[in-house]
Amino acid sequence: MRLVLRGKVRDVHDAGDGRLLLVASDRISAYDVILPTPIPDKGRALTGLSAHWFAETADILPNHLVSTRVADLPGLPEGADAGELAGRVMLVRRLEMLPVECVVRGYLAGSGWRDYLDTGAVCGHRLPPGLRQADRLPEPIFTPATKAHEGHDENVTFDDVADMIGRESADEVRRVSIALYERAAERCARAGIILADTKLELGRDADGRLVLGDEAFTSDSSRFWPADRYAPGQSPPSFDKQYVRDWLDTLDWDRTPPGPELPADVVAGTRSRYIEAYERITGRSFDDYLKETG
Repeated sequence: MRLVLRGKVRDVHDAGDGRLLLVASDRISAYDVILPTPIPDKGRALTGLSAHWFAETADILPNHLVSTRVADLPGLPEGADAGELAGRVMLVRRLEMLPVECVVRGYLAGSGWRDYLDTGAVCGHRLPPGLRQADRLPEPIFTPATKAHEGHDENVTFDDVADMIGRESADEVRRVSIALYERAAERCARAGIILADTKLELGRDADGRLVLGDEAFTSDSSRFWPADRYAPGQSPPSFDKQYVRDWLDTLDWDRTPPGPELPADVVAGTRSRYIEAYERITGRSFDDYLKETG
């Protein structure tokens, strides 16, 4: 298979017949810099969570997933080993992706928190005064962002999205993005996890239908907080790469390449958080997932 794109985490191959093969690596990025130290099994945990959520949300919006089994692939990327690919692959339908990141926030964190401190609003949503970091919002809000090929994504307003893709399409995107977030947040709550926010990628298939693509509600695209340790007014502990960011913030690093090597304890701690998120959310053993996808 021909490699068509090497992303921060995923390698994308042309699988023919209008399909792509996404291979999730163990690379980890922070502040838009790919760090030199991989996190073992990270790519498998991301793929397993995405497959779970595609199944859990298919009644709200169709998705691009065809299979996560190596045995179902039409071939292997050049030089790839089937055992190494197990649990990492998604054979998907090719989509025409929308030019925006579909971000939904249920809590005030990250760039939303920073924007609120500066302006009292997030992506055009005027919020109540006096909110604290990590406070729950009155209702989930759609806070889209641009897709930056270089540097950081930038938050934009709903009107900006309407200008890019048309108001009718923007209305549909906002509606389904919030519906997807609400479904996932409710299911996460059953597992004792708060889904603070998430980033979704939507596209259109050959018939023009809106489809959920890329990954869905993973530890790379979402903030997962343990409900029993949640307390507003601070950055809560998490099951995502905030653990890595917090360690990086203790360093004298200017957030430009090359990134620093991660110590063994940070690698182990990050791996355990990704796998715990998978097991708590899906209710399944991570080892069983690996056996099924070989």
